[in-house]
Amino acid sequence: MADFAAIFTLPFDEQVAAFRLRLLQLVPTFRWDDLVKAQHDRAFMVAGAQKADLLADLAEAVRKAIEEGTSLEAFRADFRGVVEGHGWHGWTGEGTAAGEAWRTRVIYRTNTRTSYHAGRYAQLQAAGHKYWVYRHGGSRDPRPEHLALDGLILPADHPFWKIWWPPNGWGCSCYVVGAPSRRIAELMGGNPDVRLPDGWDTIDPRTGAPRGIDKGWDYAPGASVAAEVQALTPKIEHLPDRMSIDLIQSWVRAGLFERWIANPTGSFPLVRVRREQAEKIGSRQTVAHLSAETAAKQLREHPELMVLEYADAQRVVQNATHVVRDSPKSLVFMLTEPDGYVLVVKATRDGEALFVTSFRRLSRDAAKRDREVGRILARGR
Repeated sequence: MADFAAIFTLPFDEQVAAFRLRLLQLVPTFRWDDLVKAQHDRAFMVAGAQKADLLADLAEAVRKAIEEGTSLEAFRADFRGVVEGHGWHGWTGEGTAAGEAWRTRVIYRTNTRTSYHAGRYAQLQAAGHKYWVYRHGGSRDPRPEHLALDGLILPADHPFWKIWWPPNGWGCSCYVVGAPSRRIAELMGGNPDVRLPDGWDTIDPRTGAPRGIDKGWDYAPGASVAAEVQALTPKIEHLPDRMSIDLIQSWVRAGLFERWIANPTGSFPLVRVRREQAEKIGSRQTVAHLSAETAAKQLREHPELMVLEYADAQRVVQNATHVVRDSPKSLVFMLTEPDGYVLVVKATRDGEALFVTSFRRLSRDAAKRDREVGRILARGR
C-alpha cells in the first residue's frame, strides 16, 4: 500500500495559512489536553512548554518544518537546539534516544498533519465538491474502525465530516478526497459497498469521542479557520511587522481572500505600511484594509486583475519606486517596473483606520507608463 507520509512535507498555501493562525496565540501548557478540539486551530502549544521565549522558539521550529517542508531529522536538530538553548528539562521523552525520537516525532507529525488537513478542509470547501471520500492512509498498525471506513462516500455536508475529519488520533494517516459526482468518487477510491456503520457518532465514555477516535480528536481541524479570520483581524496590528505581513499574505494566497471578495462584507486586511509612512498621513494604524465597498469598485473598474495579483499589493508597498503623498490623508505607492502597479492608501479623518482605496496595474506600454507616473508625481506634496 502507498506510503502517504511524504505528502505532509509538501506545504501548500492553505496549510500555511491554517498554521499561521495558531501563531497568533502561543499558549503555555502542562498537558497535551490543556487545549481541546478547535482551540488548536487558533493556538500553538507543546505540552509542558510554559515559558514564552521557549514556546516562541519551538513554534519557529515547527513553522520552518511546515512552511519549508523540512524533514523530521531536520526538525529534530532544531528541537535539540531549542531545548539546549533554553535549558528545558523535565519534558516527556527526555533522557533517552528513543524517548527523544518519540517526542519529536509526535510534535512534528501532529503539527504537520493537523495543519495539512486543516488546509485540505479549506480547499475542499472552496472547490465545492458534492461528495467527499474517506481514505485509509496505509498505517502499519491500522485502527480497525478507520480501515472499515476506507472508501466511504458521503455528501460534503454530512455531519460525519465534522467529527471524523482526519487525523482521528495520534499517528492517524487517513485523508479525504473530493469529487463532483458519485462516479468520479468511485474512480478516486470510493467504494459503494462501504456503508456508514451504526453508532458512528456514539460517544465512548472512556474517551469522550466516538469509538475509533482518540480523545480530543473528534473535530475537523481548520473548520473554524475561515470564521476566525475576521475575529483575529484586530490582532494583526499588534503583531511584529514580518509576522503580520506573512499572515496576511497566507490568507490571500490560501483562497480566503478569494472567497471574501466574491461576497465581501466588512473589510479584509491587505497590506502593512511602515510606521513613519502611516504617521505621515495621520494614521495610528499601519495595516490597511480593503473595504467591501472598495472591493466592489475594484471588481467593477479593474476586472483585469486576477485575485492572486492582490498578493502583489504588499510587494508594491515594500519595493515602491515612488511614494507620493497626494493629499493630507493619502499615500500613493508606485512600482514602476514593466509589470508594475499603483496602490493608494488613505487614513480616516480621526486616524483610527487605514484603507486601500485603489489597486491597479500600470500601463505595460513604456511611454504611457512614464506619462502616468509623471502625472502622479506632479500631484505630490
